[in-house]
Amino acid sequence: MSLRVLGLVPARGGSKGVPRKNERTLAGQTLLERTRDAAVASGVIDRVVLSTDSESIAALGESLGLDVPFRRPAELATDEAPMLGVVEHALRALAESGYRPDAVALLQPTSPLRRPEHIAAAVQLLTADATSVVAVTRIPPHLSPHWAWRIDSDRLIPFLPDGGGRIVRRQEVPAAYFRNGTIYLTRTEVVLDNHDLYGERCVPLVIPEEDALTIDTEADWNLAERRLTGVT
Repeated sequence: MSLRVLGLVPARGGSKGVPRKNERTLAGQTLLERTRDAAVASGVIDRVVLSTDSESIAALGESLGLDVPFRRPAELATDEAPMLGVVEHALRALAESGYRPDAVALLQPTSPLRRPEHIAAAVQLLTADATSVVAVTRIPPHLSPHWAWRIDSDRLIPFLPDGGGRIVRRQEVPAAYFRNGTIYLTRTEVVLDNHDLYGERCVPLVIPEEDALTIDTEADWNLAERRLTGVT
């Protein structure tokens, strides 16, 4: 049986690193447009809902065909607000109107290199025993925590407590991964009952570095534009 998956697009109005980034045009499209297009083209999203505290972002979302059935509370639209709270609020607000999906796909607009196949692959990975799927990208070996050291007073010691920094050959460094923000896919009961975005069995969706980019700064914005336009 196919899963009923909610595509949740979080886009608050108070961005500081890149002001009004959710309404700016990147390589001919706003971040909301790019997110909508990827969600719809994936063929696995049942409903695409925008969570925002901003009236202008809500109006833009509605003009793009996104569902905007509620406004996000101010306390969930701060820099410090956890994304888990945003997801819980959306699921509860939708449940009040009788809609409860099997899973929720968190599709942050700040990942403009996301493609429909990334979303489709994540849903396919959410097997019967998986509680969530998270997109990750491998960390370059020279940046791995197993390769890292720290300074404690006047001593240089391995960053990891097991002494991983004593590895001397790059080829020996174990593979490490970072969450790239492209997609978080979680079963609804894990979010609402366990108050968690991961659960006990989180499955990785490995995405190559060239497809993984989160826009937090103007430098990130410029890099995303170059990648999307093919300008080097």
